[in-house]
Amino acid sequence: MPDLEELRRLRRARDRMDREFASPLDVAELARGAFMSPAHFSRRFRAAYGETPHAYLMTRRIERAKALLRAGAGVTEACHAVGCTSLGSFSASFTALVGETPSRYRTRRRGEVRGLSCCEVLRVTRPRRRRRDASSFGEAPRAVAV
Repeated sequence: MPDLEELRRLRRARDRMDREFASPLDVAELARGAFMSPAHFSRRFRAAYGETPHAYLMTRRIERAKALLRAGAGVTEACHAVGCTSLGSFSASFTALVGETPSRYRTRRRGEVRGLSCCEVLRVTRPRRRRRDASSFGEAPRAVAV
């Protein structure tokens, strides 16, 4: 478990990702800001927040892209506005996280949050990573005791 000072440094890095999600951020730069090596930073960030720094940043970017798409922005426009440089990588990440392509999301979700409070919009639209079961990693399923 991270100590209090380490948690503060990790929180500052996470807050920076929240603020500067559209900037080109990389793990090495975030690790330097937290006074850690990139590998140690990634391990400690995952231990503290349950996902890697890259996964956290992509989740924030996709969250913002969803809002832009609902507001009527084009897929390419949303991709670049959230700091992604590759439309293909953005679409693949979006599809993996949301469960549908950005263009399909844009078509289906326009105006879906009209009339909801800001808190409800955040709760309803926040992307969720799907947990993988053991079989998705090529491992044998656990035996069930009878």
